[in-house]
Amino acid sequence: MCRGGSLNPSPRLAFVISQTMRKSIRDSKKSKPKIGRPRTTGTGQAQIVRMHDQQIAAIDAWIAMQETDMSRPESIRRLVEIGLAHSKSAGYPSAKSAERAKQLAAKAINGLVDPAAAPEEAATRKRRLLKGPEEFREVRVDSGKET
Repeated sequence: MCRGGSLNPSPRLAFVISQTMRKSIRDSKKSKPKIGRPRTTGTGQAQIVRMHDQQIAAIDAWIAMQETDMSRPESIRRLVEIGLAHSKSAGYPSAKSAERAKQLAAKAINGLVDPAAAPEEAATRKRRLLKGPEEFREVRVDSGKET
């Protein structure tokens, strides 16, 4: 500072050259480790499923049988694909398969009939078992209006 109270800056300070440092060898944007689960399957919806220990053990056994280094989520996805590929639509049963089921049920009921019951009583019980309880006959969707 000068005695007169005025400030005379140095001429060297009039020109400030800004010098930036060169980037380091490692580009911080590209090689920074990512936090979290790596994206492996692309976009999708996460589904949280609760499974019992027996189911998890069965999945782990299936993974061991595949002889690959497969993760549990990948194996669950594959098992779902296999199940969906082999499933049919859950539509109404055909008349032929419904009649076959009725015959098999009648055969099973004949083996369980009380031999001491009168034939009329046995036939009534069998009919009630095949048709179902009266309370549920109107609710059933697999049978036509054969009540």
